Amino acid sequence: MTGIYIHIPFCAKKCPYCDFYSVNYQKTLVEHYVRAIIRNIQFQEISDEVDSIYFGGGTPSLLTIQQISEILETCDKSFHLVQPEITLECNPSGNRKIYLSQLKKAGVNRLSVGVQSFSPKELAILGRTHSPEQSKTFIIQAKEAGFDNISCDIMLALPEQTETILAETLENLTLLPIQHISAYLLQLEENTPFFTNAEILSRLPDDDSAADRYLQAVHTLERKGFFQYEISSFAKAGFQSRHNLKYWQCVPYFGIGAGAHSLMNGKRFFCPKDVNAFCTDNTQKTILLEENACSREEQFMLAFRTTDGVPEEWLSISAREKLPLLEKNGYLKRKPNRRICFTPEGFMVSNALISLLSLP
Repeated sequence: MTGIYIHIPFCAKKCPYCDFYSVNYQKTLVEHYVRAIIRNIQFQEISDEVDSIYFGGGTPSLLTIQQISEILETCDKSFHLVQPEITLECNPSGNRKIYLSQLKKAGVNRLSVGVQSFSPKELAILGRTHSPEQSKTFIIQAKEAGFDNISCDIMLALPEQTETILAETLENLTLLPIQHISAYLLQLEENTPFFTNAEILSRLPDDDSAADRYLQAVHTLERKGFFQYEISSFAKAGFQSRHNLKYWQCVPYFGIGAGAHSLMNGKRFFCPKDVNAFCTDNTQKTILLEENACSREEQFMLAFRTTDGVPEEWLSISAREKLPLLEKNGYLKRKPNRRICFTPEGFMVSNALISLLSLP
């Protein structure tokens, strides 16, 4: 099964920590961009069945219902869709009851909501324009509109984030009718305002405090019925993100739009981050990243990001000899089906553990 990723690189306001490709929203430019998206969908010949469509951004919820409907109708005509999971990323803002109801009727069946925090102070630091109450209202309205697969993003290890502040965010979030949570540690990326902000840098938690907040989130969410299935992803039973799992399982996905990445026919490639070029080209140009993607080494690394882990037979004899000590120290566990996965503590040092276990 192949996944389709559609990048919508438009934002009303750029967040100071975000390094995803986006530009300012302009109505006319968006209209041209949607036409280019539709043109590229029609051009693609994907023989495999498609079971996920993911609108990422940017802020895809800036698109009109008509624009989203036209894109999905084109997907339906161009691809062999098989009960697809159709996700749209959105920001919680204002009264969106009518929009959400129309979105559901258009075919979107999963939402990914950029909540980030339920602390007004943290939202201000992050440059978010919504309030905690708007997040609650948006999610309740989404439920009332018929959405029964709602994911929310939150951020960990924010400047001066305390155990109490995070506990309040987790409590507020898990009381809402949602099924999935993505919890990301704040990463300072180059070419973002945060990267050179001395005040922000001075208020960031140290590594030990960041690890504490991560483990607090993992254990709290598990108690609330959200079980970890990937290093940053938690879900109630049966609600793991079908699309996102493709990235960790080396399953094919095709990206459409400026900045979108793809994995098809064993090759990784991407469309340049140029909205204007994407709009004017008859079909999107792509740049090759890897000729022979998804080697055994890459599958090994990606699988270790999930709680499904890797088969024990993938490890060398010398690597297997290290397992008892790593298990004793709480970094990994061996599963009944002879697979090995990291514990939450192991996820915190996963790069080092993967290097250790990759040695011959």
